[in-house]
Amino acid sequence: CYNHTMIMKKMLLFILFLAFLVIPTSYTEASTPIKILLVPGHDNEIWGAQYGNTKEADMNLVLATRIYNLLLKDDRFKVWITRDATGYTKEFTDYFSTQYKDIISFEKNSKKEMQNKINNGSFIKKTEVKHNKASEDVAIRLYGINKWANENKMDAVIHIHFNDYPRKSTWTIGKYKGFAIYIPEEQMINSKESAKLAKNIFSQLRKKYTPSTYEKELGGLVPDQDLIAMGSNDTLIESVRSILIEYGYIYRFGNSKMRHQAYVNMANLTVKGITNYFFGK
Repeated sequence: CYNHTMIMKKMLLFILFLAFLVIPTSYTEASTPIKILLVPGHDNEIWGAQYGNTKEADMNLVLATRIYNLLLKDDRFKVWITRDATGYTKEFTDYFSTQYKDIISFEKNSKKEMQNKINNGSFIKKTEVKHNKASEDVAIRLYGINKWANENKMDAVIHIHFNDYPRKSTWTIGKYKGFAIYIPEEQMINSKESAKLAKNIFSQLRKKYTPSTYEKELGGLVPDQDLIAMGSNDTLIESVRSILIEYGYIYRFGNSKMRHQAYVNMANLTVKGITNYFFGK
């Protein structure tokens, strides 16, 4: 009887050992939290689009802060944001200052390496959507954010924006509507997982909002090589997923009550998409 009991115990331990081997480790079992960086687009000096008295930078910050606060409540995430109501956070203000020369070198070397890839045919240059060229100062900050994200091993960088397009009068309601999520083009080293993250968020946002009707954003998921936020010139390492969400055209949110409700809905849906990607539905 004693031998039989010992044999049964050993068999049970062996089965548990095998189960441990075959069950894959998931994000839910990870000992360290998922690291997310939120980047509210533009700032108080260059505020992006404007409709009436509503500035895009302000909208971006309100929505990003709401997403930030929701993620903070979940211990599975560790979250950063590049700016708050006072401007860029101390961490990023200090980083842009102390790392200024290194950021410029990082940008210069990355562009040189990418040009070599284009010249030898290992990378094919494509332009899907034309963007306004970032000023030198803005570009340095964006490349600095990429450098910081690499060094701090972010799992995801999410850029938050509202859209607009050139027309005769920016004080009138335009013809386009809907949201779009920009993702790294498939040749870029961080493209695969970035696209998966984007699809999870897209599927949530689509429950309440229409994908963009702009012809170059049709389908809602837009590959891009040129946006620094996407890791242009391969300035983001493979493990850093990066997406830029254009939550809608700014002139569609002229009513303050409508804007507030949109912030609530968009933040909840975005966090749901992030959570679904990292931890499953």
